This record gives sequence, structure tokens and C-alpha cells, in this order.
Amino acid sequence: MALATAALAGTTAAAAYLDARLYIRKDIANTLEGRQVARLGAKLAKTNKRSLWYQFEAQAQALRDEQCIWYRASAGEAPIVYTWTQAYDNCCRWARFLEEQGVRPGDLVGTYLVNGPEFMFNTLGSWAIGAAPAWINYNLGGDGLVHCLKVAGSKVLIVDSDSECVARVEAVRERLMTELGMRVVIIDAATKAAIYAREPSRPDDTYRDGVTGTFPIFIFYTSGTTGFPKACPFETQRSYGLAAPRLRSTGLKAGHPASLLRRARKPDVWYDCMPLYHGTGGTVALGCMISGVTLAIGRKFSVRNFWPDIHDSGANAFVYVGETARYLLAAPPSRLDKGHKLKAMYGNGLRSDVWAKFQERFDIPCVNEFFNSTEGMLMMLNICRGPFHIAHVGHHTGIQRWQLRNKIVPVEIDHETGSMRRDPKTGFANRTSYEEGGEIIINCASEKEFVGYVGNPSATAARFERDVFRKGDLYYRTGDALRRDNDGRWFFMDRLGDTFRWKSENVSTAQVAEVLGRFPGIVEANVYGVEIPSHDGRAGCAAIYVRPGERESFDWVGLREHASLALPKYAVPAFVRLVQNPSPMHNNKQNKVPLRKEGVDHGLVRNGDAGKEDVLLWARPGGKGYEVFGEQHWAELVAGKARL
Repeated sequence: MALATAALAGTTAAAAYLDARLYIRKDIANTLEGRQVARLGAKLAKTNKRSLWYQFEAQAQALRDEQCIWYRASAGEAPIVYTWTQAYDNCCRWARFLEEQGVRPGDLVGTYLVNGPEFMFNTLGSWAIGAAPAWINYNLGGDGLVHCLKVAGSKVLIVDSDSECVARVEAVRERLMTELGMRVVIIDAATKAAIYAREPSRPDDTYRDGVTGTFPIFIFYTSGTTGFPKACPFETQRSYGLAAPRLRSTGLKAGHPASLLRRARKPDVWYDCMPLYHGTGGTVALGCMISGVTLAIGRKFSVRNFWPDIHDSGANAFVYVGETARYLLAAPPSRLDKGHKLKAMYGNGLRSDVWAKFQERFDIPCVNEFFNSTEGMLMMLNICRGPFHIAHVGHHTGIQRWQLRNKIVPVEIDHETGSMRRDPKTGFANRTSYEEGGEIIINCASEKEFVGYVGNPSATAARFERDVFRKGDLYYRTGDALRRDNDGRWFFMDRLGDTFRWKSENVSTAQVAEVLGRFPGIVEANVYGVEIPSHDGRAGCAAIYVRPGERESFDWVGLREHASLALPKYAVPAFVRLVQNPSPMHNNKQNKVPLRKEGVDHGLVRNGDAGKEDVLLWARPGGKGYEVFGEQHWAELVAGKARL
């Protein structure tokens, strides 16, 4: 008996060790979840109910008088609350309204709406009639707006009554009508009142009979920082797993609505103030609608309104993108920092220098940091509940690492040309170790594995590389550099094009930004390379934001010493641009393009759009800290009288 007990203990210990090393239980859970999603897709296809409308409808029928949508347009206003029945009825009203405007099954509805309940009613209403929205960034105007609508082929454009939205659309209305044959519908107070005055009428199933696995639940667009945005469809067959990873972090599981109610007396509340037209904000919102989770909508991200909304909505989780956490952390301490009901946060772009600080200050038990591109070819999720998982973007178990060893591959990149380095003798690419990292490329059996950009075959083809390791093979280029450690943790390194070469070395902007971000007083550091006359490559420049009241006492000598200790000499920024205001893009991600374009040329800065009042400084050769970089210094560099 004693021997049997000892043997059992030994077996248990060995199993525990293997699980700790290879994460076998996690791998089993992931496999089971994947199979459940696949079975759901097969069942829906068999019954010809692929449309997500049916999942939303099931939640509405089960939850009825429970809270579905919470929304507050601005601070001080009373929130608007819709039950599941009310939300469902409004979606049916919107469906009939869209049909009256000429939308038909299979169409894409141009959607130019700010965050609010109507955004969701329009999206789900389009599903009800077998259509889908084309989510347009409502900050776009002019040629960019016309381009996005032309790509979508939309015949109807639904426009928010927001005055700035209306002004941008009115500026191109004639082009939309004549060039694209579009009908422009502004959702003003009278139109909205007419929609909600009608009796709700459910479109019958025949409207949705034509929804296939490849029909999108929406199309959305790349950021378009270096050209016109490219449109990506989010296919229906990819959407059935939207809810599960998000719900898992707050203790719920996706499934039949009744099962959700058994696990919690009241469904969870997720707060989403990220742009709903953006992939992160939009997919989370839709995940709530198909899984019985209350969606609390913020009109837009605001440091001042964020925590009051979290408390007042009773949020259990919130969505973040880019520098959201940094901006919240930079605000003065408040009594609202804690005492909330949050169990998790979900998003992407959380930097390592603010990760632990944010969790500790705001008492966030779980961080769901995911990695995914708009194109959706590489998806990873890091559910972080402890220090081991801080600062990485995904984790692969031992089994996954073996399975994907030739599917997800890092390669060496020539950062001057942006192309993969190839062996001059064989012509094949140089594969790097996972520990070193490199641009991640994905092995594909055919180009059909990438859903492609709508109406842009040349851009789609440009994402592929052939004859990479052997003749005839095919790989998709993600454009992202990552590395993976021996424990299976994936760490983001940089975007292709953000890494630059200086002194014949590659400089990672993400690495430099994280080092600078740890220095006292720096709220945000945006790092990029700038061209300097008579110098090869690009010199490092950091656009940093310091609070106005702390600028006079800021330690510029200490900053240079800090950077020199933590970074290789070639990676220490040669220049600093002290910005008057942070300049995130519409999705809270940093925008390097205008800063990189202006560089450290005083004339370009003075006449540019990135910040005319910004101050330029440099690490003067022979100096100790960062000093004012005057126009005479620039003239000396241009004339070749000074060198870095």
C-alpha cells in the first residue's frame, strides 16, 4: 500500500512538473475550446443559420429585461440604458429602416457613426436583413473617405448627426452621389425619432439565407498612416470564437444564454470607449451582444470620464488600445482609482514600463493582452494574472511550439530596404532563432489562407513571399518583429518600418521607448529615426511628453545617462523633441509618420502639423545631457561642419 501511495505521489509530481513546463492543461483547454467553436460553426452551417443575428436573438429572448446596453454621451449626463428586449426591438426597427433606404441582403452599409447605441443597432440591424456594415473611421474626410466607400461598394451611407461628421460628409456629398451613386442619410433627431416610432418587425429568415461562412460580419480598415486605408473583411466563419477568450478572464464561458445566467446572478458588464469602427473596440462590443454580456459604451476615450464611467456602469472589464493605460496612469491619483468592480482589462499595446504599475495602482487582477493585426493572420492572447506573464503578447505551450515550429517562423530583415535578407548563394531567407526573433512569417498552403484586402489584389499579393526556404513554398509576411523565449512567451519587438539603422546597427523603436518611459517625469516617449544630411542611416529621435509644470526641473543630464546605461551606444537617441501635447492617432496608438517626416529640420517643424511649438534638443557630441538644438546646429550638420 505504501509503495502504491509513493508511486501515485511520484506520478502526480511528474505530471505536475510536465504541466508546469509544457502547460499541458492549457493546451488541452485551448484544443477543447477550438473544437467547440468548430462544432458550433458546423451546426450553424447545417441549419443555414450562420448569421450572428441568431446568436444575438437567442440572448435577447433569454435575458429580456436584463440590462443590455449602457451609454453616457458626456460627463454629468444621466446614462441611457436599454434592456435586451428594447435593444432587440430597436435592431429590428433599424433593419426595416435600412431596407427602406435601399439596403439589400449581401450589401455593405457605409457606416460613419460615432460610439453610441445607434452604432450597435445599425450593425445588428444590417445583420437582420442579411447585410453587413462597412465601418468607416469617422475622422476621415476628403479623398480618404471617398476611397473607403468606393472600396466597400456601398450604396447607402449612414452618417452621425455630430456636426464635424456632417461637415466632412457634406464636403464630399456631391462626389459620393455622382461618382459612387450613394444615398447619404444623416441620422438627425427627426430621422432617429421616426425610426424609433415604428413598430418593431423582425425580418424573416429568408433575408439571412444567403449568409455564407465567407460573408463578412463587417469590413474595417487599416490605419492608413502611409496611404489610403486598406479594407479587410471579418468573415462570419471567423466570428464564432469572438466571445470565449474575453469571457474566460472574468470567469464566464460562452454558450447558451441560460448557461451564462446559471454562472452569474447578473451578466458581466464590459466598458468600451475605444472606437467601435476599430477592430479591437468593435469585436469586443459584438462579442458582448452574442454572449449575453452587458455592453457599456463610452462616446470616446477621456481620462476625465473614464473612471466615473467605470464606477457608474458597474463595469467588470474594459477595453484598451495603444497608450490608453499610459494616459490613465499619468493622471493624478484619485479616490476612483480603486473600489470598482473590475476583474479584467482586454486589449493590445500595453507597454512593459507601465504594465505592473497600472495593475497595482488601479487594482486590475487580470490583463488580457492580445496580439493580432487587422488582417487577422496571427492571433495570440496572454491572460496575465501574475508576474510570469507580464509584458508579453502571447504564450504557446510546449505542444504548440512543436506543432508550429515550421508554421510561424522568424526571419532576418534588411531594415534599409524592408525586404527579407537572403543568402547570396542559395537565394533563400535567413531564418533566425526564436530567442533572437525577427519578422514573423507564416507558412501558407495557398494565398486563400489570407482573406485579402477588398478590391485591392496588388496589396493582397504584396503580403506574400515565395521561395523563402525552398523552391515553391509560400509565406505570409506579418510586418511585425517578435521573439519567443524558452518558456513559450512571445514578446513584441517592433513594426517593420519602425526599426531603423544607425551606425550600421538596427535600432528597435519599441525597445528605446520602453527604456525612456521608465525615466521619472516622462509621460510618453515616441521613438523614430530621422534623416541627417551627410550621415548614413537614420539618427534616433524621441518625441517625449513631460507635464508642463515639471519641464523646468526636468533632468536632461539624467535622461541621457539613463539611456546610455540601459541601451547600446548606437540606440541612445541623438535627438529629443519635447512635445507640447501627446499626439495619438484616433485609436490611441502612437503616430510616427508626421514626426518622422519633419525630422529635426527647424523649417519643417515650424511649418508642419505635428507641433509648431515643440522644442528640439540633441545629445551634443562631447556634452553631458540633452541641450537645445538650435538652427545654427542644424545648419552645421547640413554643411557637413558637424557630425554625430
